[in-house]
Amino acid sequence: MPAAPAAPAAPTVTPSAGSGVRFRRSVLVPLTAAVVLAAGTGGWYAFGGGGPTTGPAAAGSPGEEVAPLARSMHLPWPREGQASVAVEGIGSLGTRGEQKPVPIASVTKVMTAYVILKDHPMRAGAPGATVVADQRAADESYSSVETTAPVLAGWEYTQRRLLELMMVPSGNNVARLLARWDAGDEKAFVAKMNRAAAGLGMRATTYTGVSGMETSTRSTAADQLKLARAAMKDPAFRQIVATGSVTAPGAGVTFRNTNKLLGHDGVIGLKTGSSTPAGGNLVWATRQKVAGADRLVIGVVLHQRAGTSPAEGSAAAHEASRALITAIRAELPAAANRA
Repeated sequence: MPAAPAAPAAPTVTPSAGSGVRFRRSVLVPLTAAVVLAAGTGGWYAFGGGGPTTGPAAAGSPGEEVAPLARSMHLPWPREGQASVAVEGIGSLGTRGEQKPVPIASVTKVMTAYVILKDHPMRAGAPGATVVADQRAADESYSSVETTAPVLAGWEYTQRRLLELMMVPSGNNVARLLARWDAGDEKAFVAKMNRAAAGLGMRATTYTGVSGMETSTRSTAADQLKLARAAMKDPAFRQIVATGSVTAPGAGVTFRNTNKLLGHDGVIGLKTGSSTPAGGNLVWATRQKVAGADRLVIGVVLHQRAGTSPAEGSAAAHEASRALITAIRAELPAAANRA
């Protein structure tokens, strides 16, 4: 049966009466004393993998010089981890932190969505192809150790709705369902992700899964900025990552976007991700008027408060991103006038 349209209802984690659907979303359970689960970001990890990584400031993302106007700006770069920012039509505002590959948690799903949309293009506002949910995706809806979105075996879902369920509440099971639908199995899809990364010049990136659960999926802020800039050229992708909430058809459950900056200070996306080893990660995009032109500003903040709880890392990534966005919106127009 076809997917029902999304409703702008308040978020809840309780299925509607009579739906017969039960599931768990990022329920934290004490598997062992050494396990810390990711909260609302599409993954769980055993505690470990090192603490925060800091390093010398870099002039800009590899292969791209910092725009001259950036030299007159005083941006509050994070004191730990990595960050990179660019303005479309202007250039790089800089990259900070040692560009050493680190786990990126659910930020992985940006590449998952990018490959899906490359293989199955959608017009802006269109539903896209029809995908039938398999039993595995339905069974994984009940997981207590990762972020999931409820799907029903045998139900027909639109490609757009599944991409929303993957990107908005960060449903791991939906990411894996889309990978199997596209490539037959997840391993083949991961190979596509790595080929796409190579094509974008993401030389420090390795994907080993489609959802971000694997700590072996690693990247840098500079590489993820390259991906985000490419992905945001797709109108359908831009619409999906700007979605404030999404309802799971058949389950009567509405989820709010995990990106708490969305809708504030011109922010129109993009993707969160956090875990104990990855720390807090946030790829964001905002609109800014510069010299009379509407510019897209894209930033990446990685590895914030790594080694702590996913909630603490996520809060740190949001705060670091908010500080950068606030400063850029305040200083960029004047810097452009001076340049």
